[in-house]
Amino acid sequence: MTSARSPGGEVERQRSAAVRPRDAASVMLLDRQGARVRVLMGKRHSAHVFMPDLYVFPGGRRDAGDHRIGFGSDLHPSVLHALKAVGTRELTDARARALALAGLRELYEEAGIAVGQPAPSATASVPFLPDLEKLRYMARAITPPGHARRFDTRFFALFADEAKIDPTRFLDSRELQDLQWIDVNDSPSLRIPDITAIILADLRSSLDTDPSLSCERAVPLYAARRGRLVRTLL
Repeated sequence: MTSARSPGGEVERQRSAAVRPRDAASVMLLDRQGARVRVLMGKRHSAHVFMPDLYVFPGGRRDAGDHRIGFGSDLHPSVLHALKAVGTRELTDARARALALAGLRELYEEAGIAVGQPAPSATASVPFLPDLEKLRYMARAITPPGHARRFDTRFFALFADEAKIDPTRFLDSRELQDLQWIDVNDSPSLRIPDITAIILADLRSSLDTDPSLSCERAVPLYAARRGRLVRTLL
């Protein structure tokens, strides 16, 4: 008697579990001009394999060339230090900085928002020199095993007024549609991923504790452990 092999579905699940998370970054752009703080969100295109038709913050994976993007100002030392600390190994300054650069590049590509001064060279990968110094490192989340695509995403916060951004000027893109400002204190009626709801709750709590979102702060990491999402502080 021979034993039957696992069906194709089981093989696919095993392949999905073996997918390694790719570095990614997301920017929570905050508007605090009114009585309530708002965050910019948009809907992912229905053609996306990962999280289609869900509302998220602008962001995406880190590209190979992100570490070569010139920048106008560097990360706060505490933010750079926190980004570099990854378990038992440490990222280089360049790789950690590339995560922040990826986030601002994606904010420009998905929402038309440039954070920084115009780049002096027309051949630059983005038409501005990103200003990194006002970014706060807020959270890190790793997509659980079992997904066709997995990301190790770092979430940054940025106040629009500090970055000299006009909150009325943003553009939909092929990647992110129906961009809109969402009150961080309201439960959004939009369809959002579970992890986005968790990050929003963390953001609310952080703003209640310290409205300025100090750069010297413990950063929560969300990762699956034995089938459960576990929160630890970096």
